[in-house]
Amino acid sequence: MTTGDEVTRVGPDKHPITGNPFLSPVPPGTGWPGDPGTPDTPVARDADDVHSLSASALTLTDVDARVTVCRACPRLVDWRETVARQDRRASFADQPYWGRPGPSFGDPDATALIVGLAPAANGTNRTGRMFTGDASGDFLYAALHRTGYANQPTSVGAGDGLELSGIRIVAAVRCAPPENKPTPTERATCATWLGRDLELLGDRLHVIMTLGAIGWNGVLAATTSLRWSVPKPKPKFGHAVETVLHTPSGHPVRLVGCFHVSPHNTYTKRLTPAMLDAVLTSLRD
Repeated sequence: MTTGDEVTRVGPDKHPITGNPFLSPVPPGTGWPGDPGTPDTPVARDADDVHSLSASALTLTDVDARVTVCRACPRLVDWRETVARQDRRASFADQPYWGRPGPSFGDPDATALIVGLAPAANGTNRTGRMFTGDASGDFLYAALHRTGYANQPTSVGAGDGLELSGIRIVAAVRCAPPENKPTPTERATCATWLGRDLELLGDRLHVIMTLGAIGWNGVLAATTSLRWSVPKPKPKFGHAVETVLHTPSGHPVRLVGCFHVSPHNTYTKRLTPAMLDAVLTSLRD
């Protein structure tokens, strides 16, 4: 494990919210809004490093910092940085791209956790914040605002004033994957970071909502490895399907499924605003 890599970068370009210039990918500790990483944050380069660095992270901020500089999955590192340097969407060509794994976002004292699939190449991979800067995020944050979890209905970019209350958002895989399809090995490696998130949230966590089957299965894999009590046979994902897990201390945590907020699901009305609002509202039950 070392503290960083020299990679080819482009820029600097002006941040769309702050106007400050940044290279792409964004070097840690250079002032990007909400960046928990620094030049001294230790870097995981393989699955063993992820295990050791996650286990030694003492706070959620520590986990986030180490996540944002992780280089454990070469295919994902190559993809996220290639998009950031040369495969940007034309409409964002003059903006800096985060180009690093996405940290969690939201209330550090949350009792509810949302687990998504993975960052989008021109969404989180560009903005550095979960579900920010794309159609999926527009749909999700509007619902979080309607149901009282967000202070505003839009999520444009890090530094735009968005805050969450009572809820936190992570992803089962923290890097943007090619074709939005992480491999089983990549999912297993990243599940270790999720497991440490769950350990540090501890018994104050009351409910986990997963967006899609990969998030659902990622939570079940992480909690099983943490020796939580998980129903058998393994619960199957479905929209508004619910089961109860128990931490090693016996504390109950509800697991609630929700169709993913992908454009495919929302444009076809497989997931409507009313359906999403109903699941989010149920998290307070």
